[in-house]
Amino acid sequence: MTHHIASAALAAEQKSAEVTEWAGRIGWVVGLLLFVVLVYWLMRQGWKWRGSLQSDLPALPEVPETAGEAKLSMVGRYHGSTTAGQWLDRIVAHGLGTRSRAELTLTDAGISVVRPGANDFLIPAAALREARLDKGIAGKVLAEGGLLVVTWEHGGTLLDSGFRSDRAAVHTAWVETINSMINTTEGIAR
Repeated sequence: MTHHIASAALAAEQKSAEVTEWAGRIGWVVGLLLFVVLVYWLMRQGWKWRGSLQSDLPALPEVPETAGEAKLSMVGRYHGSTTAGQWLDRIVAHGLGTRSRAELTLTDAGISVVRPGANDFLIPAAALREARLDKGIAGKVLAEGGLLVVTWEHGGTLLDSGFRSDRAAVHTAWVETINSMINTTEGIAR
């Protein structure tokens, strides 16, 4: 019987040892929150720093009121712009780093990029250099050929801008039409 009472007393002592130290837990939670805020602040400072490094990039051409007859149009997402050939070197100046929904329209004037909640811009036809299908651009990786990448020149810098249509099957038509426009323009210029 004494053994049974001793076991019960030992079990009671073990159970009472499970008291939560609230001050310690609150300290850890506050510390973790401060760490998250610090990381967010550092990321924001990095974004601003990158924008100031790219401040020599001129303002983007505005979308004209009447751009002409539409050759192609698509609705989808704008995934950002990078320095051409460097798919991780994101361009953030003038809102080019802001991902958003986008409506693209290809005309003889170029590609009109209308983005609700972000800066609209025009990629002039004379600035177009190449269109291709790719799998990724600065923070967005998709299946092979899932991204329409348009290479264009702006302010002496070659840029790659990535778009994804809601209907990926239209990407091929965009690549063919843009490259055909570029080749026709180059042929006239010679």
